[in-house]
Amino acid sequence: MKWHRVVALLSRHLYLYKRSPPRIMEIFYWPLLDLVIWGFITIYLMRHEGQVPGLVTFFLGALILWDVLFRAQQGITITFLEEIWARNLLNLFASPLKPSEFLASTMAMSILKVTAVACVMALCAYAFYSYNVLVIGLALIPFVFNLVITGWAIGVFTTSLIMRFGHEAEVLAWSMVFLFQPISCVFYPLDVLPVWLQGIAWMNPAAHIFEGMRGVLKDGALSVSHLTWAVGLNALYLALVILFFHWTFEVCKDKGLLVRVGE
Repeated sequence: MKWHRVVALLSRHLYLYKRSPPRIMEIFYWPLLDLVIWGFITIYLMRHEGQVPGLVTFFLGALILWDVLFRAQQGITITFLEEIWARNLLNLFASPLKPSEFLASTMAMSILKVTAVACVMALCAYAFYSYNVLVIGLALIPFVFNLVITGWAIGVFTTSLIMRFGHEAEVLAWSMVFLFQPISCVFYPLDVLPVWLQGIAWMNPAAHIFEGMRGVLKDGALSVSHLTWAVGLNALYLALVILFFHWTFEVCKDKGLLVRVGE
C-alpha cells in the first residue's frame, strides 16, 4: 500500500468541500436538525409524562452515538458515489491505485466526517440542553471506536453492492444503515425486543455498544461482556466485508462492470 496515493485521493475529496454549501450542510445542518428535533421530543416527554431520571442523557447520548455510526457509514459510501457521479471510477482503477488504498482513503474521509459531526453535535447539545457527552466518561472512547468500525463494515458492504449492481443499488447508500437500526437498540434496551429478535440483535455490534452506554449511565460501570462482543463481532464483520469488496472488485473487473457503474 502506497500512502501517498491514499493521501492524494483523500485530498481530492476534501477539495470538494471547499466551495460546496450542500456538502457542508451534510456535515453541519442535518446533524444539528436531528439534535434539535430529538431534544424537543425529549423535553416534551419529560413535561407531559412525568420526570424520568436521565431521560435527556439517554436520548441525546444515544442520538450522538448513532450519528457517529451513520456518518462513518456515509463517509465510505458517499465517497464512492462521488467517484461514480464524476464518472471517475474507471480512471481511478486504471491508475496504479489499489482497492485497498481506495478503501483506506474512504475510511480516512469517514473519520474526518465523524470528527466534525461529533464535535458539532456535542457542542450544540451542551449549548441547547446543557448536556455534556463526556458524562459517559472514558467508556466513550471504545464506544465511538466500535461504532466507527461498525459503520465501516456497513459502508464497505454497501459499496460492494453498488459496485456490483450499479445505479439501481445507489439508494442503499442512505437506507442500508437504517435496516440495522431496529436491532441496534439505539433508544430502547435490548430486552424490549421479541425473544426471537433479541438473538439477532445480539449478533449486531451496535446493540452491544448502546446497551453498554445505558449500563454506564445507569450503573456507572462499563460492561466488559458487551464491549468484548462488540470488538469481536466488528473484527469478524470488517474482515469479511473487506474480503467481499475485493472479491466483488475482481468480479466486476473481469466482467467489465466497472465501465458501466453509474450508467
